[in-house]
Amino acid sequence: MKLRVSCLAAAVGAAVSVMAQGVWAQETVGQTVVVSATRVDMQDQDAPYASEVHTREDIERSGVSSLYEYLAQQTSLQVTPSYGNRYTPQISMRGYGNANGHQNAVISVDGRRLNNIDMAPQLIGSISLVDVERIEITKGSGSVLYGDGATAGTIQIYTKARDGASLDAYAGNYGARGAVASAGIVRDRFDLSATVDHSRFGGFSDKDPSGHRDQSEANTWRFAAGGKPVDALRLDFEAGASRIDTRYPSSLSLAQFQADPGMNKGRNYTRQKLDTDHWSVGADYALNQEWRLSARHHDEDKTSKYPVSGWTSDYRYLSDEIALQFSRGGLALNAGVQRFDGERSQSGSVTTKENLGWYVQGQYALEALTLSGGVRRERVEYAYKPDAGKSLDADDSLTSWEVGANYRIDPALSVFATYSDAFLTPDIDRFFSTDWFSGVTSFNGFIEPAEARTITVGLNHLTDRNRLKLSVFHARLKNEIYLEPISYMNTNIDKSHKYGVEVQDSLQITPNVTGLVNYAWTRAIIDREADGGGAYDGKELPGVSRHSLVAGLNVRVTDKGNLNLSHTWRSKAWAADDFENDNMQKQRAYQSTDVAYRHRLTKETEVYAAVTNLFDRENGLWVRDDAIYPIDFERTWKVGARVTF
Repeated sequence: MKLRVSCLAAAVGAAVSVMAQGVWAQETVGQTVVVSATRVDMQDQDAPYASEVHTREDIERSGVSSLYEYLAQQTSLQVTPSYGNRYTPQISMRGYGNANGHQNAVISVDGRRLNNIDMAPQLIGSISLVDVERIEITKGSGSVLYGDGATAGTIQIYTKARDGASLDAYAGNYGARGAVASAGIVRDRFDLSATVDHSRFGGFSDKDPSGHRDQSEANTWRFAAGGKPVDALRLDFEAGASRIDTRYPSSLSLAQFQADPGMNKGRNYTRQKLDTDHWSVGADYALNQEWRLSARHHDEDKTSKYPVSGWTSDYRYLSDEIALQFSRGGLALNAGVQRFDGERSQSGSVTTKENLGWYVQGQYALEALTLSGGVRRERVEYAYKPDAGKSLDADDSLTSWEVGANYRIDPALSVFATYSDAFLTPDIDRFFSTDWFSGVTSFNGFIEPAEARTITVGLNHLTDRNRLKLSVFHARLKNEIYLEPISYMNTNIDKSHKYGVEVQDSLQITPNVTGLVNYAWTRAIIDREADGGGAYDGKELPGVSRHSLVAGLNVRVTDKGNLNLSHTWRSKAWAADDFENDNMQKQRAYQSTDVAYRHRLTKETEVYAAVTNLFDRENGLWVRDDAIYPIDFERTWKVGARVTF
């Protein structure tokens, strides 16, 4: 009975979603959406690559409070807490899997890379959602400008100077509460912005022996300033910091998960403290009407600490870029040099990974045809320096390149195709293996970089009532990087491939109702893997759902009220460590129905309410049989208000 009710609820949620987006369709379906992944602003329907764009208006309508929630509930990405940690979630697209997907997508904020030099996922929790102006997801593209790691594509997050001030506060069940204060000023010659974000969560699970639940607290601030001392020169400065303290539970057996996913097994929850401080400076100088020179520098310090064990990792990331752009008529050329130096210090050792790359990318737009192409050469150097013992080092040089084309058949319809040759170099953790019985860590060898050759073809169809995007892709990989679950050795899959279909559609059903569908069908196959002794050949890559769907409705209830309903569903998959595809327990399908309502009381005051996981679905992350990490398994609600000045 419970299954029937859940299925009916899911169907209703999907149906309502497919109707409800119409409300805001009136506002956004027929509007121009700009993409800039190639650093050339253009309409998304003219882009020679597959793109998925989320605007500030989309973020506001969703009713979510964090970037993690938005990516998980409103995009085509497969986003789940990393073994319970929402601040560094697992992110996968195009079939690269939960375990390694985050390394196969470059995530950046205004050009600052969030990717780590080790296996840790990107610290999404350090970004306040109120600062995000646009999220641009490029699929199967980005290897020329972003280099190492852009095998699946890129996730580019853009911020914008704020003009005015706002105060947002909310509270909910399970001890959830938060407040965000933001202010800014924009003038002809300068702009200033500042944000302070505080959030706290009391936890779903039972108390552990120390008296704590899976609770968390995050505090973030950001300051940005820009100015034009002369017409041809733009200067920018940005700085920020975050302090995150989070606890998350260990895995449960299937019987325990079915009995109560919030139970405690008599052990203390894992506690992790994540601190980061960063600053950036940049300059753009127009040499003349056709030539522009730009320079950027980013500096970041991070610390990841587990207070119980005392295990601490300190990171220092430095990156620089100098770029030259030429633009005349329909021709745009970009060339530049990028450097990224990463260092991790742990007890007894310092390990570094340094990337130095140059690139050239061009784009030419005719009346109906847009052509693009580019090439990148990158050198990667590693060094391992223990306090005692032998130092190790290695280096490699790799090339990536892309070509693409978009042809506009008529004002509403365009077709495009992209070919990308991309690479992923191993992170510094891949060179070591740990014997979990003795605790001894030994050198594993410098494994091979992964190479991915991806072709994407698709179409864009845009009318005043409907925005449709369709793409089909095929990727052939050599030396895909993974952790072999039996030997616990980091190694390479000799050959593998992925293919799939992606559909995005926004339909204005009525003047007040819009429907949204974002669907992906994906297959990820291991062709040959010698380290598995042939047992993995022909099997599916674990942790990859064949089907993923976000369906939503947005309804303008009144002139001042807006209702957003969405349903997220990902089909079952093989458990994360099940490379032989023979475990008794599979990764269970993920489902969550989410509702948000916003109402404007006055021009300056808005109130809102939101419910996540409306039908109380019990979700989990299956690693192997009887190793299940409970995630998103409770219904949550919150109410809040925003005042603007």
